[in-house]
Amino acid sequence: MRMLISVTDLTQVGADAIVNAANSSLLGGGGVDGAIHRAAGPQLLAACRELRASALPEGLAVGTAVATPSFNLPARWVIHTVGPNRYAGQVAPSELAACFTNSLHIAQGMGLHSIAFPAIGAGAYGWDMTECATIACRAFAVLTSQPGQPAADAFPTGAIEEIIVAVTSESNARIWRDAAQQAGLTV
Repeated sequence: MRMLISVTDLTQVGADAIVNAANSSLLGGGGVDGAIHRAAGPQLLAACRELRASALPEGLAVGTAVATPSFNLPARWVIHTVGPNRYAGQVAPSELAACFTNSLHIAQGMGLHSIAFPAIGAGAYGWDMTECATIACRAFAVLTSQPGQPAADAFPTGAIEEIIVAVTSESNARIWRDAAQQAGLTV
């Protein structure tokens, strides 16, 4: 498994799937969520409305994930997950870790080989970038390791081959590289 930390616009990443730091309504918002909805076009909003009308009438719960087509994005799929909002008292690191692990489980279940993440929870939801990166990289390491194998080599054949983290600055990229290294991941 390769891990790439990149200073880039997530909406321009051509991975099999990109992860949307969504709100529970799935109807778009600010930040990454708004950027993904704008770049994907109105079909994404229609797909999310359909999900709300059928499978998710109460919205998407914190830490859970669901996939939709990507429409006008270079990626094939958008995996939506709702990060915990520290400002709303959602401070459990396990909820943030669940965003990353459940998104990976969705991608694996779909047979995808590459997935790109934003820094879920950092920014508008109040998580410190270092804490966010540490939690995510530990989650990646747990999911990608098997007994007797280094984390970087553990995904079975036909599974996730590349995890990309798209960040907005080189200083954030350094934070993520350090967190990946501390978690035993090869960047």
